[in-house]
Amino acid sequence: MNLETKWLEDFVALASTRSFSASARQRHVTQPAFSRRIRSLEQAVGVTLVDRSTTPVDLTPEGQLFLVTARNIVEQLNESLGHLRGLAMANEALDIVAAHSLALSFYPQWISRLQQGLGELPTRLVAMNVGDAIHVLREGNCDLMLAYYDPYASMQLDAEVFPSFYIGQVKMLPVCLPDEQGRPRFPLEGQESIPYLAYTQGAFLGRSVRMLLKNDPLRMRLRTVYETAMAEGLKGMVMQGMGTAWIPDFCIRQELREGRVVRAGDEHWDVPLEIRLYRCSLVHKPGVEKLWRQMMKLPRDFLQA
Repeated sequence: MNLETKWLEDFVALASTRSFSASARQRHVTQPAFSRRIRSLEQAVGVTLVDRSTTPVDLTPEGQLFLVTARNIVEQLNESLGHLRGLAMANEALDIVAAHSLALSFYPQWISRLQQGLGELPTRLVAMNVGDAIHVLREGNCDLMLAYYDPYASMQLDAEVFPSFYIGQVKMLPVCLPDEQGRPRFPLEGQESIPYLAYTQGAFLGRSVRMLLKNDPLRMRLRTVYETAMAEGLKGMVMQGMGTAWIPDFCIRQELREGRVVRAGDEHWDVPLEIRLYRCSLVHKPGVEKLWRQMMKLPRDFLQA
């Protein structure tokens, strides 16, 4: 039986409030996430614990019986953990999820600079695509999310529930290898067909590029030869001379300086994006609260890499 402790704590809270919305607030998660966790508990124990047909909700006979066990387990576990943890929670590492390109090329420099203003900051970083990162944040399974923000390709996050800090500006640049004269091998200007290295359909950066090209005749000249969700994957294909791609500038800055890649078009083709750090306001982890307060006191340039 796969049974998570947080499901038991959710169930005890629901038995007390008899309200999914009130229990979700108490447990510091969104109501859809809370409802899914109660259903997961019911699937794990193999019976229906909650009668959802009544208002307020009630427990089934099986739920009332199971409540005794759930309360005992939660109380014993909390008592044991209280002895073991002491003050350790104050120094617990923060779990951060980040878009792949930000995790690889942006995060190390940014976190180093941030620690100059805050001191040592233990973190655990997991890279994933933006869609998955949003899901993890909404489910309460991470403390912070480092992601791109584009008002025209919005991630649909409620600003009150998921407040954010602006921590940088990035441009996506169309780049390719140079020819023997140092000019773009696959220029956007002209009439020739262009081998196009594209983001996959669900990739956040891909939506931003598609919006740029939506009503432009250039779209008809782009011949997709490769797709991936990751900017670093497109960069690798660009470096092999396979075509033109839009890459975040911080991923390709050194190669541009050294002339190993060149712009395939001028600034007209750039895609501006913001980088933001998100949290869930329903979650009140001491380390996150402390970081958020400290960041609000820092000069703006300390938050930007």
